Amino acid sequence: MTVKVRRQRPRRRVFWALVAVLLADLLALSDTLAVMSVDLGSESMKVAIVKPGVPMEIVLNKESRRKTPVIVTLKENERFFGDSAASMAIKNPKATLRYFQHLLGKQADNPHVALYQARFPEHELTFDPQRQTVHFQISPQLQFSPEEVLGMVLNYSRSLAEDFAEQSIKDAVITVPVFFNQAERRAVLQAARMAGLKVLQLINDNTATALSYGVFRRKDINTTAQNIMFYDMGSGSTVCTIVTYQMVKTKEAGMQPQLQIRGVGFDRTLGGLEMELRLREHLAGLFNEQRKGQRAKDVRENPRAMAKLLREANRLKTVLSANADHMAQIEGLMDDVDFKAKVTRVEFEELCADLFERVPGPVQQALQSAEMSLDEIEQVILVGGATRVPKVQEVLLKAVGKEELGKNINADEAAAMGAVYQAAALSKAFKVKPFVVRDAVVYPILVEFTREVEEEPGVHSLKHNKRVLFSRMGPYPQRKVITFNRYSHDFNFHINYGDLGFLGPEDLRVFGSQNLTTVKLKGVGDSFKKYPDYESKGIKAHFNLDESGVLSLDRVESVFETLVEDSPEEESTLTKLGNTISSLFGGGTTPDAKENGTDTVQEEEESPAEGSKDEPGEQVELKEEAEAPVEDGSQPLPPEPKGDAAPEGEKATEKENGDKSEAQKPVVFRASVTRFGFR
Repeated sequence: MTVKVRRQRPRRRVFWALVAVLLADLLALSDTLAVMSVDLGSESMKVAIVKPGVPMEIVLNKESRRKTPVIVTLKENERFFGDSAASMAIKNPKATLRYFQHLLGKQADNPHVALYQARFPEHELTFDPQRQTVHFQISPQLQFSPEEVLGMVLNYSRSLAEDFAEQSIKDAVITVPVFFNQAERRAVLQAARMAGLKVLQLINDNTATALSYGVFRRKDINTTAQNIMFYDMGSGSTVCTIVTYQMVKTKEAGMQPQLQIRGVGFDRTLGGLEMELRLREHLAGLFNEQRKGQRAKDVRENPRAMAKLLREANRLKTVLSANADHMAQIEGLMDDVDFKAKVTRVEFEELCADLFERVPGPVQQALQSAEMSLDEIEQVILVGGATRVPKVQEVLLKAVGKEELGKNINADEAAAMGAVYQAAALSKAFKVKPFVVRDAVVYPILVEFTREVEEEPGVHSLKHNKRVLFSRMGPYPQRKVITFNRYSHDFNFHINYGDLGFLGPEDLRVFGSQNLTTVKLKGVGDSFKKYPDYESKGIKAHFNLDESGVLSLDRVESVFETLVEDSPEEESTLTKLGNTISSLFGGGTTPDAKENGTDTVQEEEESPAEGSKDEPGEQVELKEEAEAPVEDGSQPLPPEPKGDAAPEGEKATEKENGDKSEAQKPVVFRASVTRFGFR
């Protein structure tokens, strides 16, 4: 007798094993969902996070404080940050670095480098011949660049966020001053890479503040435009911003609130730090006066004593904002001698009289750039710690002509909260209510090139041309394409800043070089030799100003086109084949271009050197980037990598031929391309 035994497959075990694996994957995924923001101020920073179950929360540091001093103390084998570093500033002022953000992206001959050295003579700045910048020389064996120091601070902010969130965090949105140029923004990105952070966006701190204000007042926004002015005076600088809030219709989500940056004005050195330095100098003079007949050394020559005076000046400024006078006192200021002196608010205002005269400046700049008047501004809102100084409010109120100044926003945390909301919106892990943000270009960017023209038969001359890529106060992110259609050989073009006439002489010196880079194209002549029977459609350079306000040259391509008669069975198609070149600045392309239009700036033979936003002689049109199909009778090219997208397609264009009729065979546009690059 034969017995057959059937063995059952352990299906239930396999099922539960799969469930366990899926649950483990979900739990692991939930541990990496958090995102963070860093509001990087000159004196202190605020860190905020968003994670599942914790919507928009300010991170508490190890001392359970909501803001952390941006101070680093560097020793041979130790590093101190935040409040710990602040306490070390008295003991070891040379190794304690603060306000180093003012040196980011600055060459050694920049006026801000000399200003920093004058403010903090205890720090030794050495020249870096390779980068033409400066280093902090802590000891003969220890030196750090400002970017490296900032990278340490960002890494510390990340550790604070991770401890608070109880999970690892890599994605971050970092605030930067609106007046940061390309070099300064790239310096911040470099520091973030050192810290191991994936920067979702560098957001202007004034934009982050405006976003925070709008998010918490979404119900007050309607189809009627509301113009709000934000006046932000922090420790290191002052920025005035005019923002328009309005409900707009979007393709994806219907009617949604939008903020648009309309005008910006700023003063790079007007802030609470300069007031404290004036107070420190005043206190140093009082102390020297008290010891005048004792053959004592000047207190200004003692770094530890000056560090103590700066800390006392900071406290004194805060107290005098609420009191008419106060007693400054420091135990053992120098040589075991105590210091005590009375300072009144009137004396403080006299010391800073010229600073208060500069308070209306950013307001006028913002109004001018927005082409608006004060009558169109509904409210002026104060932001930043230095706006708590009574004299600042008094002068500002007189300048704007309003009944009162708005104080209905958290002056310290608004930028951090707006930035973390943007981080959640950019992250794929969270779904937030849409809020359209239209930021504005502060510094215009243009392309300059020179070509040979024939004015008369046999008479050749060089003509210099300028084409505006991104105009001042124009929106970004945005892509632009400029077509060079009169070159058949290798050539160069320059990418420069545009008209900076709105900056004063001193601001221009601080700004630095107005040339961003020079692009040298090679292989252009060979491409024309390779396709002598094809019609050239020009050499197209694709530019991208991304969400962080950082410019890159995505690719340069040479396009040729020809007309051939083909069989009726084949459909008529216009095909453009291009070659994507590496990024101009090394930053690469932005993967997520979203729905930003592409401006095509056609290079014409006769056009003015530089004019308004729409210059005569330029053909400008907005169009979406798309890929065109390939139909040339051969095998299609392999798809380009995601980082180097294929060139944009164009709608099929019919050529006018008067002696051809519709009954003739269909015409197929065929294109070819040669590969060349820039160096």
